[in-house]
Amino acid sequence: MSEESRATPVDLENCDREPIHLLGAVQPFGFLLALDSVQWTITRLSRNAAEWLGAGPSALIGRPIEDVFTHDAIHLIRGQLQTALFANTVARSFAVPLLNDGPVFDIAVHVVDGSIVIECEPCMHEEGVNSGALVRAMISRLQQASELRTFYRVAAREMRGLTGFDRVMVYRFDHDGSGEVIAESARGGLESYLGLHYPASDIPRQARILYERNWLRIIPDISARPAAVEPGLIDGRPLDLSMSVLRSVSPIHIEYLQNMGVGASMSVSILRDGRLWGLFACHHYAPHNVPFERRTAAELFGQMFSLLMESRERDAESLYEARARKLHNQLVTVMASEATRFDSIVSHLDEIAELLSCDGIGVWTGGHATLQGMSPTQDQFTGLIDHLTRRNPGEVLAAHEIAAEYPPGREFADRAAGMLVVPLSRPARDFLVFFRKEVARSVNWAGDPSKQISVGPLGSRLTPRKSFELWCETVRGQSIPWQPADVRIAEGLRVSLLEVILRLSAITEVERKRAQERQELLIAELNHRVRNILGLIRGVISQSRDPSLTVDAFTEVVGGRIQALARAHDQITADNWGPASFRGLVGAEAGAYLGGKATRVRLSGPEVLLEPQGFTTLALVIHELMTNSAKYGALSDSRGHIEIGTQFDAERNLHVTWTEHGGPPVKPPTRRGFGSTVIERSIPYDLKGEATLHYETMGIRATFMVPAVNVRPAPGAVDEPAEETMPEVHAA
Repeated sequence: MSEESRATPVDLENCDREPIHLLGAVQPFGFLLALDSVQWTITRLSRNAAEWLGAGPSALIGRPIEDVFTHDAIHLIRGQLQTALFANTVARSFAVPLLNDGPVFDIAVHVVDGSIVIECEPCMHEEGVNSGALVRAMISRLQQASELRTFYRVAAREMRGLTGFDRVMVYRFDHDGSGEVIAESARGGLESYLGLHYPASDIPRQARILYERNWLRIIPDISARPAAVEPGLIDGRPLDLSMSVLRSVSPIHIEYLQNMGVGASMSVSILRDGRLWGLFACHHYAPHNVPFERRTAAELFGQMFSLLMESRERDAESLYEARARKLHNQLVTVMASEATRFDSIVSHLDEIAELLSCDGIGVWTGGHATLQGMSPTQDQFTGLIDHLTRRNPGEVLAAHEIAAEYPPGREFADRAAGMLVVPLSRPARDFLVFFRKEVARSVNWAGDPSKQISVGPLGSRLTPRKSFELWCETVRGQSIPWQPADVRIAEGLRVSLLEVILRLSAITEVERKRAQERQELLIAELNHRVRNILGLIRGVISQSRDPSLTVDAFTEVVGGRIQALARAHDQITADNWGPASFRGLVGAEAGAYLGGKATRVRLSGPEVLLEPQGFTTLALVIHELMTNSAKYGALSDSRGHIEIGTQFDAERNLHVTWTEHGGPPVKPPTRRGFGSTVIERSIPYDLKGEATLHYETMGIRATFMVPAVNVRPAPGAVDEPAEETMPEVHAA
């Protein structure tokens, strides 16, 4: 260690960098062999193997395993190896005769980095002990515990009865990595550790990772000298002992246990959702080994306890979430039927606050704050929102100590120490914030958690704290931590507000704009229609003038043409409100409106029935096309004609083509009139279809797609009927 580093105060954070899975040695209550997975030759061997095998590493490395173990033992190991590979775990067998006329061993087999690792320890057979029956009885007694506190206490007692340790504790990790003893079973005469807290550095990060991979860890004698694995390096790499049963112990941890007066220890992991929730921490104040089979039963009990504990905690969370979900659904239903802007959120803050266990709530929308309950002041809340806006959280943010990430939060920690932030917009500029008040609490530590220490007898390593006397600390500025269930409830609320209610606001704006546009279009259409009708009537009267006709004959001719015009408009309004013929629509428009001109309209494709909405929209489009053609296009010249084609696609959408031939040359209009707007926009706007209009020199060409919901083939229609020419209509 350099002089510079010696001058710097140190603590056990350095433990996080110790490669405890690469210590290169095993505990001496068993021995280890590593085999080449292809040749099955011995590549590594613990130095203490000679005690049982009669030869050490120098004599055995490089030899086939058949030279050491019996044929039956190797066959058993091969079978166990399949289990280890399939489950990516450690496979075990008990009372295995590895050697001819030798003792029996309990063995553990796993694979790491292409090596087969076999660990062997002398079998400590117990007559009349049925581990499976023991665990079943333990689980049965555990299930009878009604309350969680009793559940934990019974579990500690059962684990101690199974393993024989002087003390067994249920140790639960807190949100910050520190831990608390929440249950304990100890022999008489020992002081209680119940309720004591231990800092996160007491179990360094890499040790927690190993606890998640390996359910059980035992140290039968902390004073035993480890046996080195030889050779230490192959191709520059030590043997990874992460999954090893015999893995040796960090000198720092040994000294830590010595300082506690512990002679042997065992840990059994407690997992929830695959993550380390806590431990069964077992201590003995003298060396104490537990038979491998009984340790396996303890591991099974730990796994069953984890499942039962998770189930019980989930039941409690489910009740909490079910209540919140019921309130959530009621709230969203009410809000969705009200105003669709942020005003609705503000008016329902009381109901929103009931979704979670909180002491206050605030909402920031459009630059304005609304606060209720125990919360910061308006100015303090504004400063917090500025901080959150810069951070721009994309999802729910939970913090039980606001001041840890926003130092000005200390000013209001007594009223709002913790927050759960729900972003209401993208990017985050509007927020809903739940607050929890400060909970000042006294924490009883097993020794000073800061652990300012000095370099000790282990040279460059650190000496763990020697004092485990009660050390009390008052923690302020923190709230009760937010649980995963709180975050899930808040996330569900965020989705509802962001993806449902706020989207409805946008939809309403679109609908309002669309309604306004439709109203303007309708007014323009009515005005246009009135002008057209008046012009048509005037044209009918002027076309019908004939000095040779009597007044009665003239009246009859004019009345007939006006009646034809009325029939066309009757079809546009779809009085019958049922499917109507597209061919009939074209005929009515051609006959009623263009009756005074020699007209030719040719239709091809299947006959089509139009639903009322589709019929009225298409009638308007065809009318405008006919009108335009009669005034400027093919129908303005007796030599011109129109081809109209219909066709269904695979999705039963109707495609209509309109092509004009033989009329005067066409030029694109210099301004957009109402008629062009109706032709190009009506079908896309009203029917969600498609429309295109091309002004080609030889004549106008238009194509339309009418969605299937508005059309159907006429009964008996075929896909490709013969071309049909509409009859010419001449002046009377």
